[in-house]
Amino acid sequence: MSSTFRPTSASQTRDVVAWCADNGSALEVIGTGSKRGLGRPLQTEHTLDLSELAGIGLHEPEELVMSAAPATPIEVIERTLDETGQMLAFEPMDPGPLLGAAGGTVGGIFACNLSGPRRIKAGAARDHLLGFSAVSGRGECFRSGGRVVKNVTGYDLSKLVCGSWGTLAVITELTFKVLPAPERTWTVLVHGLDGKTATGAMSAAMNSPHEVAGAAYLPRRAAASSSLERISGAGGAITALRLEGFGPSVEQRCRELRQLLEDCGETCVLRSQDSRALWREIRDAAVLPCPDHHVIWRISVAPSSGHLLLGGLSDRRDHDAFLDWAGGLVWLSTPPDGNGGAELIRAAVAGLGGHATLFRAPAAIRSSVPVFQPQPAPLAALSRRVKESFDPRGILNPGRMVSGV
Repeated sequence: MSSTFRPTSASQTRDVVAWCADNGSALEVIGTGSKRGLGRPLQTEHTLDLSELAGIGLHEPEELVMSAAPATPIEVIERTLDETGQMLAFEPMDPGPLLGAAGGTVGGIFACNLSGPRRIKAGAARDHLLGFSAVSGRGECFRSGGRVVKNVTGYDLSKLVCGSWGTLAVITELTFKVLPAPERTWTVLVHGLDGKTATGAMSAAMNSPHEVAGAAYLPRRAAASSSLERISGAGGAITALRLEGFGPSVEQRCRELRQLLEDCGETCVLRSQDSRALWREIRDAAVLPCPDHHVIWRISVAPSSGHLLLGGLSDRRDHDAFLDWAGGLVWLSTPPDGNGGAELIRAAVAGLGGHATLFRAPAAIRSSVPVFQPQPAPLAALSRRVKESFDPRGILNPGRMVSGV
């Protein structure tokens, strides 16, 4: 008989995991369950619901550090930081609009290592996790890291648990960096470029001294899907370049960046709230034309190769995509026919040296197709050994990332 455990403390969490380890009972680990649609479907005997482990335990604005329990809503984190003029600089994605779920948590963000368009400047989620407390699959409590950026408290396990999707340990507390929010955020828009020309323009902007904090390319159909009239009403493709910082600096850099790109095409500036709204849409892939039944892929390739992938799919009217260029991402929407285009997409990605993640698909496709890019045999063997070290009985989210692991 399956059970749902809702611990209210780290010690209770340890007791549940230890009991399951002794009995060899598999556990699905969730916060609010908002990301259940990510990864391979699970079939476990029990559920470990961490929703009672919520709340901000520490916020020291002057030290740029915050600690929180794993089920603390990311909305609460961001609202608290906004009150002190701070932010999560890695710009965590909210997959809710794509997955039809809401209420993501800070633990889920770090467990899945979800980052946004500012990654090229600020790094990924894993680069901001200073330390954490957790329970291993052995039912043992352990800590890693601390409350400062530079610490020598053992192995850097923060890099390991971020992106492990709850398969290595159950996190019970996280400590992470926060940074001052920019005073002003403006976006230079370039109209009507094709993918190759847009890549050249974005490359020139990123290599300029103007400190561009995000670059994206929205083909015509993606631009038309924006909620912003300045974007959806443009009637063509949009290349977006974000500038952040103090007001006078942003204004000067915008002028100089537009001069740099004047030979590429017509430019204009998106300011303030509209600028921030556009980058939230890019962050959450909300500009991706994707009917509810479509499969969504999150593809990572070198920025210089993104337009090549778009070009290879340009003759397929049933595919849509856009480039989070500075983040090295291609977001792609395909029909759910067969396996969601897995063979075609992975073959195209293999030729470019990247990897593709099946981000949204029906359970049947996620069960039959590798959700994450298949690893070379030596790396897969290493991943198995890491899993066995933390969770020798294989009870934590078994098969979430790879079948049988």
